Amino acid sequence: MGSGIAQVAAFAGHDVVLNDVEQSTLERGMAGIEASLGKFVSKGVVTSADADAAVGRIRTTTRLASLSDASIVVEAVFERLETKRAIFAELDSVARVDAILATNTSALPITSIASATTRPERVVGTHFFSPVPLMQLCELVRGDLTRDSTLAAARTFAEGVGKTCIVVNRDIAGFVTTRLIAALAIEAARLVESGVATPADIDTACRLGFGHKMGPLQTLDLTGIDIMVNAADNIAAQDSSGSFTVPELLRQMVASGHLGQKSGEGFYDYRRAEPKG
Repeated sequence: MGSGIAQVAAFAGHDVVLNDVEQSTLERGMAGIEASLGKFVSKGVVTSADADAAVGRIRTTTRLASLSDASIVVEAVFERLETKRAIFAELDSVARVDAILATNTSALPITSIASATTRPERVVGTHFFSPVPLMQLCELVRGDLTRDSTLAAARTFAEGVGKTCIVVNRDIAGFVTTRLIAALAIEAARLVESGVATPADIDTACRLGFGHKMGPLQTLDLTGIDIMVNAADNIAAQDSSGSFTVPELLRQMVASGHLGQKSGEGFYDYRRAEPKG
């Protein structure tokens, strides 16, 4: 996710510093960016010169202090609240005083992340969608203390890298998009778990009956079943309705390493390019 955000920012003309704790991870990220841009070049969407220029605007570092000159910092680590809070506490000590601090999260409370800093008014949620270079939406989320000017700056950045924004005005767990897809995906998984219908038939029903471009179980496989389970758990921790309780089937799939496309198998077997069962 972080490399995707770096790619679109660099292609839009920003000088980008890509940070991670491991140099090997940074090298994989840069290789992914070059491969992604190469696909756009091969399809005639961008020129080789523009792709090379974008790569040239990205430098990598394992030192968070190297972000001290950034006007906007977008964090994109795994969806674990304490990890994000620790990073934001450190960012607070190194980022310039007028910097916008943005967290890329699909479910975690912005207000809690912001409270790890001395400048919660300059913290905002920027929920990009994967793969970032292809997906058009960015969900902007206010924390309880996020200033209008912070939200406006985040919108300018996101729209400047080619995204269409929606604004979440109240810091509710899961925001808008994650709550909607989690509710649909969880119910779809329950239908599979209870033998009501196959994954392929459920996805077909949503595509043809509701006009969805992709069915909920295909979406789970694309997003990563472990990612959705974690997001649903984060929502369930703040929601007493029981609507976001994760079915045992999904937990079993995660335990078995069947995480979707990234593992080669989820509700569909991507090694055979067909649904299971």
